[in-house]
Amino acid sequence: MRRWGDLSQDADDRLTAGSVLDHAEMAVVVTDRFSNVLYWNPFAERLFGRVGANPGRESLRTLGISEHDHPLAADLAKQVLRGGVWEGTFDVVRGDGTLIYVRAQAVPLRHPSGSITGIVITAREAMRSNEREKDRFGLLERIGERLAGSLYVEETLNRVAESLVPQFADHCFIELAEGDRLVRKVSTHVNGWTPPPGSWPPVGAEISYPLGHFADTALRRQETIMVEDFSQVSYPAPSEGEARLWGEIGVTSAIVAPLCVRGETLGLMYLILSNLTNRHSPHYDTFDRDFVGAIATRVALAVDNALLFEEERHTAESFQKHLLPRVLPSFDGLEIAHRYFPAAPLATHGQGIQTQVGGDWYDVIPLSAGRVGIVIGDVEGRGAKAAAVMGQLRAALRAFAQDDKPPADILARLDEWTRVVASPEHDDFGADITNPPIVTCQYMVYDAWSRQLWFANAGHAPPLLLVDGEVRDLEITEVGQPLGVRAKGMHADLVYKEETRILPAGATLLLYTDGLVDRRPPRDAAAGSYDDDETMTVLREKLAKSSAESVERIADLATGAVPGEIDDDMAILVVRAAGTELQSQERTFPAQPIMVSEARRMASEAFEAWQVPEERAELACLLVSEVVTNVVLHAASAGVPRRELVLDGPPLPFDESWDVPGFEEEMAGDKEFTLRLRRGGESVWVEVFDQDLRLPRIRSAGENDEGGRGLYLVDQLARRWGSRPTREGKAVWFEIPIGGR
Repeated sequence: MRRWGDLSQDADDRLTAGSVLDHAEMAVVVTDRFSNVLYWNPFAERLFGRVGANPGRESLRTLGISEHDHPLAADLAKQVLRGGVWEGTFDVVRGDGTLIYVRAQAVPLRHPSGSITGIVITAREAMRSNEREKDRFGLLERIGERLAGSLYVEETLNRVAESLVPQFADHCFIELAEGDRLVRKVSTHVNGWTPPPGSWPPVGAEISYPLGHFADTALRRQETIMVEDFSQVSYPAPSEGEARLWGEIGVTSAIVAPLCVRGETLGLMYLILSNLTNRHSPHYDTFDRDFVGAIATRVALAVDNALLFEEERHTAESFQKHLLPRVLPSFDGLEIAHRYFPAAPLATHGQGIQTQVGGDWYDVIPLSAGRVGIVIGDVEGRGAKAAAVMGQLRAALRAFAQDDKPPADILARLDEWTRVVASPEHDDFGADITNPPIVTCQYMVYDAWSRQLWFANAGHAPPLLLVDGEVRDLEITEVGQPLGVRAKGMHADLVYKEETRILPAGATLLLYTDGLVDRRPPRDAAAGSYDDDETMTVLREKLAKSSAESVERIADLATGAVPGEIDDDMAILVVRAAGTELQSQERTFPAQPIMVSEARRMASEAFEAWQVPEERAELACLLVSEVVTNVVLHAASAGVPRRELVLDGPPLPFDESWDVPGFEEEMAGDKEFTLRLRRGGESVWVEVFDQDLRLPRIRSAGENDEGGRGLYLVDQLARRWGSRPTREGKAVWFEIPIGGR
């Protein structure tokens, strides 16, 4: 006689471990010691979205566990294989691309002998069991981690939607306030479903909820509102299309939570359940409402941080953008490309906006007679302070460069200025402990007609020179100290030395800051990282293959040549010397009045040969006459340097020893000037060199004065003019545009 509850023989035969696990509403996964999957039950196939896959070809990591949770999977294996029990929550990307949270427990699989031969994992979708209280804290923690990983509004909002759909909702809307408007920023739906046109407003649309709508109530009361069952209540619909769609998809329940932070309402988070999915319970309850309210608090804080960050980033980038030249002018004999990239934010390092701006800068400065000043520099540190120092130094260098002094003199003056801009600091005893900013800088002057390059270096990395497919460092013999670190008592003229090189036709220079080569290691650990020599080797090899490309292409290739993420802001300047010779003429004349007409004739013939328009040529010749006349007149009236004479015989009285008949006339007659003419694409430049050290200046001539108007005419009629000291004296120059003023 069988007792009640005893199994029949047929039932007992079917009561195997496999048959029980086939009916279990919980995922069961068995792996070996190397995390290779040996078995999973049907529920596990459905949970991980691997229906029909062969478990023998899967590993624990390939079950869809998100990449950032791979270390968690490794910890699981280590702990269980040591005999422990592991419990935690994974982010899992299913086979259809949806994201779910999986709560798992892992225990050792033991051989009858007692040795551990593998791992047994039981898992279920979080918030889908009766242990919701335990899941609540785990899921909140996971959502908080995902939100903390971004400082960008759009990315933050998308992460919120990925966290909640389909895990907790079939539809998720997030709307943010923009002034008096409410604008939809996110519209995410289960299984890739898309609302038909004319139903739910799309992303970017302005949203308006009618009075009495539960979303309107949530906004006004600033509290989370839940509609447990729409079959029991009714609310006014925002539009007829939306009301019709609700009936078609069978909306069952909804929760709306305001996004409030620091007393302000940033917007709404709107979650909906519908009949598009088959859930254990198609309705929200009070537990779900409280849970969504807790999520909304974290979302509001993350969105507020992202909004503040984007506002500061926009301010910082605008600040940086206006400190650097946005568009460089064109120059004869040079092709130029430039790039600037701020460093990506280090959100996980707590530096925030500090990493967005820095002190890297570049500049290209028009100088006299078509020459060009080329600058690359880097102020130590990051943030607005470094950018502000950079802006002052760039402005100062541009002003110093207009004097046309040698590069070494410019760096010496800039070094002094670096000490001036430092904020004064004093110790407890009142002693000055001011620390000037540390700045590296390379300043060059290039003359496209002679192909000469003059430069001085203040601790900056040498430019790369690309010639005929070869890439090497530009040879720099004298590398001075960075600006701001010169030892006391040592004058800057002793620190910075000028050097000269001739650039071959078609040669390219790549000037860069250290952000180009100092990169964060690649995320792929297998790729490893490069030391300084390896980094430069990689950069040179990639540039060598593209040396014949355009300067814009070279700038782009250089930007991405070194593996890894940008760790510091980066400035790049690529300049290429023209492959053709530019037109110029030069001749030296005695400093005599009769030579004024000869100089004018030379200019007229040159302008005619260069096909300069007649009107422009006549104007240029007029100004040549004025400048040359000014040089000749001052040469005739210049004081003669006093020289000591050694004569045979008794010494002469002091006054007589300096009064040698004919000496002054002889010295004046030896004076000469040089006229140099240059033709560019849009202008002609005229330079007049002489041995007089006095720089010219415009004088106010009276009504009856016979002279004093020459430089005034030059100032009024030339596009630009100026003078600069030379080793032998000075040069006066002016520029006349070929087409128009």
